[in-house]
Amino acid sequence: MLQKLDIVKLDVRDILVIPDYPGNHHAVLAKRFPHARIHSVIEDESSRLQLWIAKARANWQSIFRVTKTSALAHVHASNKFDIPNNSVDLVFSNLLLHDLTDPKLFLRECWRVLREGGLVVFSYLGPDTGKELRAIQGSALQLKNLRSPWDMHDLGDALVAERFSDPVMDMENLTLDYERPQLLLGDVEALKLANANPHLEAEISDLPEKLTLEIVYGHAWALGKHLAKSQDSVAYIDVNQIGRKTRTDSH
Repeated sequence: MLQKLDIVKLDVRDILVIPDYPGNHHAVLAKRFPHARIHSVIEDESSRLQLWIAKARANWQSIFRVTKTSALAHVHASNKFDIPNNSVDLVFSNLLLHDLTDPKLFLRECWRVLREGGLVVFSYLGPDTGKELRAIQGSALQLKNLRSPWDMHDLGDALVAERFSDPVMDMENLTLDYERPQLLLGDVEALKLANANPHLEAEISDLPEKLTLEIVYGHAWALGKHLAKSQDSVAYIDVNQIGRKTRTDSH
């Protein structure tokens, strides 16, 4: 994710980190953007004390800045970020979109909170994640579909539909190798690819030794926020947004 930021130039005053696991992203971004305020949406299992400690480790001054902290459960329930319009320059979202019911609502909120010229950068699990599990015979492993099994093209189209500019999407497959079935099942549960079952290892004899993660990356810019949303490929501009230029002719 940080490598994706290496290719862009951005003046960052405020960052929204969603989610912050727990405070780890805050530490990295505080080092990368030492003068920025970092607003965090933390995991349900995280505590504000953990985040405070992470802020202190990253940058002592950051704990005294006026920042906003909210819970990830609120985002899941309301599809809203608890921060004002046009208030951040960067939205940094790592491994979240696949766990949302409708990523378009997430992108809409990103557009709302980003300032003109701001950037959203994200990653999420693509539809080929855990493909080895689907080859297992039997019903003991109760697989769960990703809430939003969108590929990179789906998300790219959604970015354009939500008025973002210059979207860039790419993807890579990471293969995890496991020495013991317990380690694989631990990751399967953590990634929410199957329902938890403490007796699963004993019930399944053909667990794979590998697990594929399809990681989709993307970023896009919030440009032209003063323009009304286009309809039928036509953008409508409020008459009050049109400036009048006067000309003085000399004779």
